Amino acid sequence: MMLHPNILALFFSSLMISLMTLYAAGYGILILRRWDISSGSELQLALERRTYLISTIISYFLAFQLVSLFLFIQTADSICHLFVGAMCAVGTLTANDFGYPTLLLKVLSFILAGLWLILNYVDNLGYDYPLIRAKYLLLLFTAPFVLAETLLQAVFFLKLTPDIITSCCGALFSQAARGIASEVAALPGVPMQAAFYGCLLVTFAAGARFWLRGKGAYLVGILSGISFLVSIAAIISFISLYIYEMPSHHCPFCVLQKEYGFIGYPLYALLLSGTVSGLGVGLLQRFRSRQSLLKTLPSVQHKLVALSLISFLFFAVIVTWKILCTSFTLQSF
Repeated sequence: MMLHPNILALFFSSLMISLMTLYAAGYGILILRRWDISSGSELQLALERRTYLISTIISYFLAFQLVSLFLFIQTADSICHLFVGAMCAVGTLTANDFGYPTLLLKVLSFILAGLWLILNYVDNLGYDYPLIRAKYLLLLFTAPFVLAETLLQAVFFLKLTPDIITSCCGALFSQAARGIASEVAALPGVPMQAAFYGCLLVTFAAGARFWLRGKGAYLVGILSGISFLVSIAAIISFISLYIYEMPSHHCPFCVLQKEYGFIGYPLYALLLSGTVSGLGVGLLQRFRSRQSLLKTLPSVQHKLVALSLISFLFFAVIVTWKILCTSFTLQSF
């Protein structure tokens, strides 16, 4: 199983990302302890020279970390035919106990990596490395999750054997099943529609308020995170039903398949883009008073909130289009 080209790519890329993240995190400890921009010491000069190179390299590695989430899901979906009972990525992920923990860590690592890239970008805009401690502190927080993800992913793929009988998505996301997935699938469709559109509307309002008045950055960040969770629940609860035009098919992974136009990829990409950029608006707010960022940081926040709102808007447009362009209705079951 490990000889699959996608698995090999995931394995070696995750290993390199983990090693580089650990190295950069170790360097970050030195930054947090000894960094002093006002000092002209030999140590400070060495830190300034090395931090630019390390930040540049880790930026590329964490950018690929974003891509690896989709590569992992695509790989799980593409090898599902090897397992008896599997119809999509769900069957692969349930083939052993490490599939879903790996996926959850990858989503978390995606968000943390995206936030770090935002901090690093803004830090490079200042002449005095204004966010260097903040970005290395975030990297220290991110490193254990990246390492755990790499280890779990390796164990997950190593323990996959073709003779495993696994479950299909219909069993896992059935309202009659037990577990979080079935509980989310059992959420009433019409109230979830109201919650979904209501949450996005409030997020749009908060984003527009920040865009026009520069107020409510933290609220934008909080609502972006809530919108992400509500949207995932909505995909399982009712959005998937409109895509499949079936009253009992709640799988959030089959939307990635060719039969449904690969619509899941733009949906999840837009959702994650809106979430990370919205969270970034709130994260940057605490640094608005940094002298070297007084002119540049508000502009970055405005770009981020625009990206967040555009991403959520197109996400909502795709969902609404699928709802309106089908004869399926929630009242039919």
